[in-house]
Amino acid sequence: MATVHHWTGLEARALRLALRLSVRAFAQQLGLAVATVSKWESKLSDTEPRPDTQAILDTALGRADAAVHLRFETLLSETSSAATAGRRRVTASGPRAWEYESWADDLDRVVVALSRQNFAFADSLLSRWLTRFTALDLDDKGLYLFARSTALLGDLKRDQGVVLGPLSAQHSYAGARAVFTQLDIPRRVAQLDLSLAVVTEMSGKLEIAARNYETLAVDDRLSHRDRARARLWVGTALSKDGNHDYATRVMQSATRDFEDLQEPDDWSVAHQKLALARRGAGDLTQALYFIDIARNSGTTESPMQRVRLDTAHGHILLSDAATRDDGHLVLDQAAKVAAQYGLVHQLRSIEGIKAMSEGPTGPRQR
Repeated sequence: MATVHHWTGLEARALRLALRLSVRAFAQQLGLAVATVSKWESKLSDTEPRPDTQAILDTALGRADAAVHLRFETLLSETSSAATAGRRRVTASGPRAWEYESWADDLDRVVVALSRQNFAFADSLLSRWLTRFTALDLDDKGLYLFARSTALLGDLKRDQGVVLGPLSAQHSYAGARAVFTQLDIPRRVAQLDLSLAVVTEMSGKLEIAARNYETLAVDDRLSHRDRARARLWVGTALSKDGNHDYATRVMQSATRDFEDLQEPDDWSVAHQKLALARRGAGDLTQALYFIDIARNSGTTESPMQRVRLDTAHGHILLSDAATRDDGHLVLDQAAKVAAQYGLVHQLRSIEGIKAMSEGPTGPRQR
């Protein structure tokens, strides 16, 4: 947003034109005589308003919306010569108002790109802003956008399977959390704690992840939906750690929460997780029952969700000798989609499932 350190008639005229007001209407809005504004119009940079009028102009500019600021700065850049520009004292402090709006719009586009696993486009949008400004350049509004961008970068890295290290999801989430802590926005801090717990689970620290999820499942800083998701992920971590029966009970509790909250996609994902927990417990009948519910109720437009659902289905099919060939076909298709969209973590998971199902001389007999 532009700041005028010292007004002349030139800046005053640019503000009037940016506001799209006549000389009379501009004078009336400022509470000044028409003759005063006319003098500014005729003498431009050769006249300066009185100190009290300077403050009135500051207020008028400060109250103007983003479109007015854009027109104001554009008019000044078009009408000032190098010499005149040297006499004017107008600077832009950090991002301008319309840049903030563009930044927020781009973050909405990032969310859509990530939902479609269009990582290259999402990364280019985030880099546009994260490489343009540093935290020191920004006011609170800019810091909020900076932290949101950093958190979304963490989501991108997580979905690509880069969970640890200096250019990882963990690093981005920690940076975003620090900024939201500085801004004193507890809900966003808790959401980042939840994302960091996911990274902990993905890095194989299942007991620690489960404890973190349990804490967040009763954290009032989070929404009801986020608390239900934390409860579901307690079950996910427990199931991966071999505690399938208790994991099932926890997941069923989360499933009821999603039904009460009318969150059909989360409800479907919960059934997918339940299916894997029952497969781990050796209950293939229930595993097939739950995975069929997930396949028939969930949204599969996202490549990520399609891969996750097919991976779970293939894993269950591989567990029965009668359906093992079908399981390999389903997993091969999931691997193809994962490779196409750069879903490295899912691809590793599929490869691990296949390796576990094969012995030294071929598929294991169950």
